[in-house]
Amino acid sequence: MPTPTVSFEFFPPKSLQASFRLWDCVQTLAPLGPEFVSVTYGAGGTTRKLTHEAVDALTNETDLAVAAHLTCVDASREETLAIADSYKKAGVSHIVALRGDPPKGTDAFQPDPNGFAGSIELTRALADRGFEVTVGAYPETHPDATDPRACIDHLKAKIDAGATRAITQFFFEGETFLRFRDACADAGITAPILPGVLPVENWKGVQKFAASCGTQIPALVANGFAHSEKDGTSDLFATALATELCDELLCEGVEHLHFYTLNKPELTYDICRAVGLAPRSKLENVA
Repeated sequence: MPTPTVSFEFFPPKSLQASFRLWDCVQTLAPLGPEFVSVTYGAGGTTRKLTHEAVDALTNETDLAVAAHLTCVDASREETLAIADSYKKAGVSHIVALRGDPPKGTDAFQPDPNGFAGSIELTRALADRGFEVTVGAYPETHPDATDPRACIDHLKAKIDAGATRAITQFFFEGETFLRFRDACADAGITAPILPGVLPVENWKGVQKFAASCGTQIPALVANGFAHSEKDGTSDLFATALATELCDELLCEGVEHLHFYTLNKPELTYDICRAVGLAPRSKLENVA
């Protein structure tokens, strides 16, 4: 089984303590040589300034290839593209383009009257500006989609608009991703589709997240966490679960794994080591 390439997602810190935690996460995972790392953008653009600061810090203080998330929520086209241009000036040429979640207190996404209608338009505008664009994908039906085929058609439209790859929402069963990958290939999508892997640090929080984004939780997973939390072995179960998932994907030809770290690196590190990634002897890419 070949050793995969990997990428890691971080979120911007909202406090001094969280800043230290992000830096600890970077120092732990950077020796694994990620192809790139990304920094998220809060719902409704709530972490816009914090995201920019985190991206700047990672770009200036490390040798990591950094991608910045960008959404369409509550911003005009001019404002959104000004943010993208500020990233380019800071040396960031890779953007993860997403529609974005509705702001708190609202039920559905509503485009800004002067903004992008959604991720397809955003992707096209960023690609036209010379950015490398990564987009999101849903191996299980997006809550706003009518059916699975609509998710695939939407993804193809984003690839046709200029995206170079897609990262999926997290899932619990390898077959979920593999079916989606095959359906995308049948639809003529040739861009890489990276499986998003979520090492479960907080089972209660993950259940809420899964419900909001349409991720199905198999009974085996739910029962496993119920039992492991009772006997204090939930981290061991989470590591074994994600490692088994990654092994299955790699055996089926997946070459790259994208990890949602939640700025807690230990499980991600252990899983990467379990699938064959060897850390460098020194932390060469973090100043």
